[in-house]
Amino acid sequence: MWRGLWTLVARAARGPCRPCTRQGSGAPGPGSGATIFALSSGQGRCGIAVIRTSGPASGHALRSLTAPRDLPRARSACLRRLIDPLSGEPLDRALVLWFPGPQSFTGEDCAEFHVHGGPAVVSGVLQALGRVPGLRPAEAGEFTRRAFAHGKLSLTEVEGLADLIHAETEAQRRQALRQLDGELGDLCCGWAKTLTKALAHVEAYIDFGEDDNLEEGILERVDSQVRELEVALDTHLRDARRGQRLRSGAHVVVTGPPNAGKSSLVNLLSRKPVSIVSPEPGTTRDVLETPVDLAGFPVLLSDTAGLREGKGPVEQEGVRRARERLEQADLILAVLDASDLASPSSCNFLDTVVTAAMAQSPNGNSQRLLLVLNKSDLLPPGGPDLGPEVPSHLLLSCLTGEGLDSLLEALRKELAAVCGDPFRGPPLLTRARHQHHLQGCLDALGHYKQAKDVALAAEALRIARGHLTCLTSGGGTEEILDIIFQDFCVGK
Repeated sequence: MWRGLWTLVARAARGPCRPCTRQGSGAPGPGSGATIFALSSGQGRCGIAVIRTSGPASGHALRSLTAPRDLPRARSACLRRLIDPLSGEPLDRALVLWFPGPQSFTGEDCAEFHVHGGPAVVSGVLQALGRVPGLRPAEAGEFTRRAFAHGKLSLTEVEGLADLIHAETEAQRRQALRQLDGELGDLCCGWAKTLTKALAHVEAYIDFGEDDNLEEGILERVDSQVRELEVALDTHLRDARRGQRLRSGAHVVVTGPPNAGKSSLVNLLSRKPVSIVSPEPGTTRDVLETPVDLAGFPVLLSDTAGLREGKGPVEQEGVRRARERLEQADLILAVLDASDLASPSSCNFLDTVVTAAMAQSPNGNSQRLLLVLNKSDLLPPGGPDLGPEVPSHLLLSCLTGEGLDSLLEALRKELAAVCGDPFRGPPLLTRARHQHHLQGCLDALGHYKQAKDVALAAEALRIARGHLTCLTSGGGTEEILDIIFQDFCVGK
């Protein structure tokens, strides 16, 4: 219904729009003169719907639809009756706001109509705006793209805004707010200023190297600045993709021998019946995945087949897929039956999976794993009889929920290590684009140190600075900008 409504609005716009400067995705440049409008609030019935405009005709649109027709005081809500500009038919009583540029979200003249959220009201106001000369429906992300074009937002802040709109967990929300507030952009701008100063010193040495007025040791100071920047860049690049996991979700795999309670644990953590629970061993034959919010972090939770020698080709394939997912996991939840720890299947699982995952790899890293002893409600009052071969673990009863709080706290700590802590510490790199440009900057600084000629050293600094500029401004690469602004809905 809403898609059809938007088609009607587009048809209602009078005549072709004035030609405008396009930026890849079809968004007009800041000097195009086009005025856009869109529903900015969520689609569907609601108490209040927000319709916004941006462009030089916003004031005319506001006067055309309101009675009285004078503009309200800037940035102050005003109750007005909305009327159709052609028929004079009343449309709604609404709050309207006027944001003259450049003190607005996009940097242009903007207006907002806070109308009642029924489909008929929204449809009437949108079609009325479409009949105002000079207005056209906005494209996806066009308001934000105009804000970027007018310097209201850097590219990293645009990405933070997109992440905030799509945030589903507390950790994602906090990380997106930090990026929207400019923490990553400010950090990169600081690094760029350091390189700009270093480049100016090197070029001064090239132009005035024989001048007695040039300060002594100028190149040594540049070398020192480059070394400090290399350390900072390397620290951020060694974050093991934590920021990207925080944005897209960490992969947590639940594994264990048959009938340990893996599916029960998945259902408990996801708070819905994702997996079939049965006392029959081998019920889960495939990998079942569900996105969940675990302790405020986004997680893709995978239930897997019980690890044993499969009985038949279907179960064998399920076990193969389970082992494959274990290798891809960011965090393993290893589940054992606390009342059956002495069984061959439990002992074999401890030896082949738990011990192997916790063992140190050659590079000094180990795969993160939490050992969960399920079915604690079946244990005698003294608890399980654990030998020294059982490592650190958590007791849990999926039946009664006892031990769930301790498990969630342990998961929170592990996921903070896997995804990064959005509450404190340096800003995280949430996209592959960030990694690419910082790595390119670091590589260019390596070329600077190896350069035998001062002119080549200066060129290496220019390349390094260019990577940082691209990170915050896009560097004018239209394809990259198109991809970033595709994350936005119409009206943002």
